[in-house]
Amino acid sequence: MEKDEKSGTAVPGSHSLAETERKSLKSTNKNGNPIRLPSKILAVVADPSNPYDAVFIAESVGSVRRVTLEVGEKDTIFRGPTAPVTSVAISPDGKRLLAGCWDKTIWSWSLQNRQPLLRYRGHTDFVKCLLTLKLSKTDLLVSGAADASITVWDLQSAERLHVLKGHSRGILNLALDPATYHPEISILAGRQEAIIFSAGSDREIRRWRISVEKAEQVEAEKPILVHDTSVYCLRFDADEDLWTASADGTTKCLSRSRGFQPDTTMQHGDYVRAVAVDEAGGFAITAGRSEDIKVWDRGSGDLVHVYEGHYEEVTGLLMLGHRCVSVGIDATVRVWSLKSEDLRAARGKKEEDQHALLRGDGIRSESTAAGDQSVGGLTEEEAKELDELMQDD
Repeated sequence: MEKDEKSGTAVPGSHSLAETERKSLKSTNKNGNPIRLPSKILAVVADPSNPYDAVFIAESVGSVRRVTLEVGEKDTIFRGPTAPVTSVAISPDGKRLLAGCWDKTIWSWSLQNRQPLLRYRGHTDFVKCLLTLKLSKTDLLVSGAADASITVWDLQSAERLHVLKGHSRGILNLALDPATYHPEISILAGRQEAIIFSAGSDREIRRWRISVEKAEQVEAEKPILVHDTSVYCLRFDADEDLWTASADGTTKCLSRSRGFQPDTTMQHGDYVRAVAVDEAGGFAITAGRSEDIKVWDRGSGDLVHVYEGHYEEVTGLLMLGHRCVSVGIDATVRVWSLKSEDLRAARGKKEEDQHALLRGDGIRSESTAAGDQSVGGLTEEEAKELDELMQDD
């Protein structure tokens, strides 16, 4: 904000006005067939009962919503929290919905009737990420929070089994190591332990051995340090290599055979909030503050295409078959095809728009450039995020 010289009151600056106008113009675009919702969207997971066409999304107004992509149905809502919901997970048996919240707790509901179930209390700061697994015939919930701790819960009773500490700053994401745990095989075999990877705003990636009886850091393994600042997302691919997304503006593929050292690096630009992997097409997809959905050749690291549509930060990506689902602060759910013929058509259309712009007889799609600002630390960034999320949607 700038001050009026005569009155001394704060007035919107020229940059703020230009940015507001840019977003207003871009908000009308239909790219990605947007499903528009009433509040900012902070996370997305697949609905296991309809894994190729339905998702659950975390909303800043304090609810979780089920969205059917094909028809755009969005009326199934799970209510209770009064603060933003940051993360969503499904219980191993597919019967419970769980949501991490800024109120420092985890909420749960029955997926059958939407009735509230247990509430998990113990974190001293907002919950940022969740995952579930079944070990020794016990359903477990694992949560990471801004208090720099990871908690392992008995999912059925909400009993706090273990608290893990090692990160110096907030936990931003968790991922199950597929080399130690595969849902279908591990449940049937009665697996007793698994390895979990955690990422934090201290730029570290750590490994933890989890069981019902105990949980501990894998002491033989030092923290993985491949980024300059916060690591926002962890994703394993079918080869059991680890993909990361960071506030330093890069996505990296960490090779398991090389001790999780970078094998490929994608320079997305600005800070990267999410990464997804298209196994069938051979693509990696990245998104974040720049608003763009970038599609990369996962082998070479070359940029294949840039999808434009979101007009605020993208907060989550999810692969559903040959489609990538994106969600963002602009309160839209968008779907992008990664079929080779659709990518070719999208690239051709973008080239036509660019040629028309050069000729002066066409209008190019709205630019999504943003300032190159990295996240220097969790406290300042999360405070800013909370302030934005708590504004009226």
